[in-house]
Amino acid sequence: MIRVVYRWKVKEESFADFKKVWVRTTNHIHETVPGALGSFMLRSPEDKTEVLTVAKWDSVESWKAFWSGENPAQMVGMREMGERISVTVYDEVDDFTR
Repeated sequence: MIRVVYRWKVKEESFADFKKVWVRTTNHIHETVPGALGSFMLRSPEDKTEVLTVAKWDSVESWKAFWSGENPAQMVGMREMGERISVTVYDEVDDFTR
């Protein structure tokens, strides 16, 4: 398993719309893309424009296959409302969340 952390800059006035698009996008990817296992969103309480989305994938290969294009169609809406600052892939070592 891997986790992919996407760091976004989203204007406060655009956040509600960004979140709506993210919900549709992440659920669609989870339901239709092999290896996609869902994601969650975090927002900084100090800087409301800083947003993290953390996706879970079964493997780096599945994630790379999804990103084989520069901008998968599923991600267009999010990239229109927020600036993606960075993407970092991590191996999931353990997860004790419930």
